[in-house]
Amino acid sequence: ASPRRLDGLLFFPVTAFDQDGRFAPDAYHAHVEARLAHGPGAVFAACGTGEFPALAPAEYEQVVRTAVGAVSAAGSSSAGRVPVIGGCGYGTALALEYAHAAQRAGANGLLVLPPYSADGGQDGLLRHYTALAAGTDLDLILYQRDTTVFAPETVVELAQVPNIVGFKDGRGDLDLMLRVVSAVRASGTTDFQYFNGMPTAEMTQQAYRAVGVPLYSSAVFCFAPDLALAFHGALERGEHASVDRLVDVFFRPYVQLRNARPGYAVSLVKALTRAGGHDAGPVRAPLVEPAAEHVAEALALIERAREAVAALGAGGVDKVGGSVA
Repeated sequence: ASPRRLDGLLFFPVTAFDQDGRFAPDAYHAHVEARLAHGPGAVFAACGTGEFPALAPAEYEQVVRTAVGAVSAAGSSSAGRVPVIGGCGYGTALALEYAHAAQRAGANGLLVLPPYSADGGQDGLLRHYTALAAGTDLDLILYQRDTTVFAPETVVELAQVPNIVGFKDGRGDLDLMLRVVSAVRASGTTDFQYFNGMPTAEMTQQAYRAVGVPLYSSAVFCFAPDLALAFHGALERGEHASVDRLVDVFFRPYVQLRNARPGYAVSLVKALTRAGGHDAGPVRAPLVEPAAEHVAEALALIERAREAVAALGAGGVDKVGGSVA
C-alpha cells in the first residue's frame, strides 16, 4: 500500500469520541471498516475532518493504529491494501513526533498540515518540509491552506525530495494551482500527485480537474457514501447532466447549510455520521455541535438527493438501503 499512486475517492473519517470526550477505538474501527466496503482509494486518518488539532500525540497514534487495524481486518492483501495516511502538523519538532507516531502505528504516509503560527516565508517552508522528510521514512503530501501559501518554485524544489510525493490545495486559488502544476511539470517531475482539499470539494472539483488536479477529499463519503460515489462516478464518466443535477439538488444547498456557522465543515459531518448509525460521539472544543434544525435540513437534502440519483438511473450506485449510512 503506497500513497504514491492514489486513485478513486479519498476517505477522511471522523474521529469517534465517547460521551466523556475520550477516543472510542471500537466505534472508530466500525466507522472505518464500514466505509472500506465502499472502496475508497485511501483512508486519511486523524486529518482535518478527523479533528487532528484536537488530538494529543499519544491518542493520535492510537487513532492511526486503529485505522490501520480496520484496513487489515478488511482482508486485503498487503499488495492491494488501501493506504492509510495520517495527519501531521505544527512546528518541525512536534510534526516529527506525529510522523514517528504514525510510522509506529503502521501508516503508509502523512498529510502535512501547515506549521502553526510561525512564518518564515518560502525559505522557512523549505527548511520545515525538508527536515520533516529527512526525519521519517513515510511519504509526505504537502497541504496548502489557511495563511500558508507555497510559491511554485518552492513546490518544484520540494518535489525533488524523494519522499515528498504530492501537493494538496485548500485555498481555492486556481491561478496559483495551475502555476504550481505547470512549474513542476516543466521541471521534469512526472510522478507528483495533486489534490483538491477545499471543503466539500465536489463543488470545485470540475474546475480543479481542468487545471490538472484529479484527486479530492470527500467529507460527504463519511455520512452518505452513495451520494459521494454517485458524484465521483458521474464525474469520471463525463456524465455532465448527472454531475449538474447532484450539484443542484445536494451539494450547493448543502454547502450553503455548511456555511451557516463556523466549524460545520467538521461538526455537521460528524452529526450526520451519527445520524446514520455510527456512534462517532461529539466534537471536541473549540468546535460546537450543529443546531438540530440544521441537521434535520441536511438529512432532508440527503433523501432528496437519493431520489434524484434514482431518477437519473445511476446504475451500480449502492443506495445503502435508502438511509444515511
